[in-house]
Amino acid sequence: MSATIKLLHDPSKYLFFTGKGGVGKTSVSTAVSIALADLGRKVLLVSTDAASNLDEMLGIELHNHPVPVPGVAGLFVLNIDPDTAARDYRARVVDQMAPDTSDADIAKVREQLSGACTTEIATFDEFATLLSNGAPAYDHVIFDTAPTGHTLRLLSLPKAWSGFLQGNDRGASCLGPHSGLKMQEQLFNEALAALNDSALTTVVLVARPEKGALDEAARTSEELRQLGLGNQRLLINAVFKASNHHDSVAKALEALGQQAINNMPLHLRLLATDLVPMRAADSVGLPALRALLSAPTSQAADATLEHAVDFEYHHLSELVAELAKSERGLIMVMGKGGVGKTTIAAAIALGLVQSGKSVHLSTTDPAAHLDSTLAGQVAGLSVSRIDPREETRKYVDKIVAARSPQMTADEKALLMEDLRSPCTEEVAVFHAFSHVVSQALGSFVVLDTAPTGHSLLLMDATGAYHRQMLHAFEGKGSGRIITPLMRLQDAAYTRILLVTLPETTPVSQAAALQDDLRRAKIEPFAWVVNKSLLASGTQDPLLRARLHGERVQMQRVAGQSAHQTYVVPWTPEPPVGVAALTGLLHQ
Repeated sequence: MSATIKLLHDPSKYLFFTGKGGVGKTSVSTAVSIALADLGRKVLLVSTDAASNLDEMLGIELHNHPVPVPGVAGLFVLNIDPDTAARDYRARVVDQMAPDTSDADIAKVREQLSGACTTEIATFDEFATLLSNGAPAYDHVIFDTAPTGHTLRLLSLPKAWSGFLQGNDRGASCLGPHSGLKMQEQLFNEALAALNDSALTTVVLVARPEKGALDEAARTSEELRQLGLGNQRLLINAVFKASNHHDSVAKALEALGQQAINNMPLHLRLLATDLVPMRAADSVGLPALRALLSAPTSQAADATLEHAVDFEYHHLSELVAELAKSERGLIMVMGKGGVGKTTIAAAIALGLVQSGKSVHLSTTDPAAHLDSTLAGQVAGLSVSRIDPREETRKYVDKIVAARSPQMTADEKALLMEDLRSPCTEEVAVFHAFSHVVSQALGSFVVLDTAPTGHSLLLMDATGAYHRQMLHAFEGKGSGRIITPLMRLQDAAYTRILLVTLPETTPVSQAAALQDDLRRAKIEPFAWVVNKSLLASGTQDPLLRARLHGERVQMQRVAGQSAHQTYVVPWTPEPPVGVAALTGLLHQ
């Protein structure tokens, strides 16, 4: 492999790194940013992920404004923090209101701007500003995006909001008065033009040499083309080459990767492609990030490394047995993208069914891999997906059916115009989520959640709804209200499982998620460490070098979790299908 990737030869002004969670978007986008800055370019690295770990990777504190990166001349980093963006957006909207606006009207607007969809549009507003003005101070603006489903939503918003604003002289009820949104129409149109300009913008589809990641990259590629983003290239990260061909684990890992690359969809094979080799250690810190794109060197393994785990851990079947002691309840599987939440959720659901329980398995992940993971039907197990488009359609139909009989034709037209707002989707998804949560009153519900950042926005919506309900029923018997947040806070009703890989970034993000949940008075039930190589007995130098880091992360998890830790081993074949998932329970 070459010392530098081809992507660095003639990079665009704007580079978007997107892909399935856990493929290394942050590592690769940061390494590319550093490499360009080292070439003398002025570079702005932007994170649009609500659960960004750039701060840990670079060892700096992130802000909503560009900050220089010590040790890398010319590189600046900006994190689009949703809460800060929403606060600034609300202030701008209120400031533009007429001087003679009454306190009651201002209070009404502030209430309108308190929802989760305001957070979305405010985040997008920051993103669109960087695109529309060309970020003149920088040679390159590199976007480290959230996992695929959330990123497709973000990149579709310029088109969606531009269409909504065209001819609209009222605005959107969930975003305040018309002036608060209409003032951004030119901004959104310019952002759309920049995204669709192949001379300005390149989308880098990041994947690992795994069938699931490459299939998702292919789906993403098609969806982005439909949005007008046709200038794409592929980067396959963590490509493993065995150096000990007598090692069965190493041989299996290399063969799986090569098979996935050879069989990837045709239109991916036609893209300009870079391969980045697997490294012995996680890409944390400037030396590791600078080394990520260089030619690999031989990896010396610690000859004294033992494969034993220094703390007590339990198998996934033991977790299922513990959960099955209850007759019903909500089990939420949460964590960073790419850690295997869908696999763990499906295996737990199967285990509960095999224990004689009635189970509903659902997902809030826009990428939705449940069907392909199960690859079959199981008696006693129902499967669903919270599909944003379908939920929006049902929500709009419900609102129209309830309100339109009492409306004039003009009022109906205004209602339909308002419901065309993209933020309607956020409200619809929250309502669907609340419905799934309530189903656990009568049976088990296993919920495979979206990657951390997207899930936190959904949790924010849950908290906002809770506060609105308490406010609305204040002094009117609010003690009788049971909101979705109350159900999530009830440890007898909800069990939160935090899934991670034995790697620095996933463990750090799971720990941060645990802190966020605890601030919301939600206590996680247990941690699950997925794809562990520690017990494999591998003798491959590169894999043995990685085992030291895995052991450190196992010890971190033991210190983080207030309950038992459950470990799922790495398997040569992806656990797809009922038989493989059942086998995963008993390994």
